[in-house]
Amino acid sequence: MQTNNPSALTWIRRLSLAAVILAFCVVVFGAYVRLNAAGLGCPDWPGCYGHITPIGAEHGIAAGTTDPGSTPLNVGKAWLEMTHRYLAGTLVTLIVVILVLALSQRRVRGSASLPYVAALLGIVILQALLGMLTVTWLVAPQIVTLHLLFGLATLGLLWWLWLTLQATTPRGTITALGSVGRTSLAGAWARPDNLPRQLALVGLIALILQIALGGWTSTNYAAIACPDFPTCQASWWPHMDFRHAFVLWRPPTVDYEGGVLTNAARVAIHFTHRLGAVVAAGALVLAAVWVLRSRDRSVKAAHPAAIAVLAALALQLGIGISMVLAGFPLWLATAHNAGAALTLLAVLLLNHRLRIAGR
Repeated sequence: MQTNNPSALTWIRRLSLAAVILAFCVVVFGAYVRLNAAGLGCPDWPGCYGHITPIGAEHGIAAGTTDPGSTPLNVGKAWLEMTHRYLAGTLVTLIVVILVLALSQRRVRGSASLPYVAALLGIVILQALLGMLTVTWLVAPQIVTLHLLFGLATLGLLWWLWLTLQATTPRGTITALGSVGRTSLAGAWARPDNLPRQLALVGLIALILQIALGGWTSTNYAAIACPDFPTCQASWWPHMDFRHAFVLWRPPTVDYEGGVLTNAARVAIHFTHRLGAVVAAGALVLAAVWVLRSRDRSVKAAHPAAIAVLAALALQLGIGISMVLAGFPLWLATAHNAGAALTLLAVLLLNHRLRIAGR
């Protein structure tokens, strides 16, 4: 076993936190770009009309050396799209540095799990490929939704990595993934006192499904299909077309900017998203309240995380309702995506704290 290097381990933890913050910014800014209809601001990838910056593209088009094709250059939207790509590229660089540090400390007890960080880098690379397909497939809903989900997956995995890199122990090591002694997870899971952990996991799964529904709602431009609340189209059960609402595969030859579904199909998507919000909120409230009411001393350490879940959930539901009542302004729609990310972080924190309590 190698000698512990506190400096390298500290840097891994610092860079992990920086990556969490940057990933959050990438997710939220990506939502802003999508909602601002700037996803095709640069119709090629990874550059912009064959240039590194929109300035180069503008000068090239003006000089006649760059062919804009069938998509005229909108400098404002091009800058939004390229800024998102620059941020995403910086995030990839951060994760590569973390992987290099983890590789140098691979035999140090308490360091970051090398397979975990390598898998994280793989997910980010896949996320970049989805970003390319988002452009080349003309913002096809299935690709854009996957792009959103993998972006949030990257954020969640970075957050979990940082949570597992806990404060330095008296011996100078850092508690990390796999550093705690191996126990029978199946036996721990079956214990009656592990119900809070089970409820928290169910809440996490419900939240992930709800986020997927939210992404499908946004990428199919179904948010405005129900302009009233709590009813939809002035009805508690409006006319809906479920048959065409959830067709997961569509050809990459159609420009989906603005959406192609009928109003009835969009209503079905939006209404399902609302029902999903009720289910996910119920699961998360049950998990958080169960933790807060628990008398188990180990579970009490998760009380702040449970409170964070309830606060994030209340914020997200408030933003969602306000967004409908205010007529779907861009800033509230963007905030709704930020609220989803914050809720995910809070739920992962709760699961992590209960995981420690179970040990």
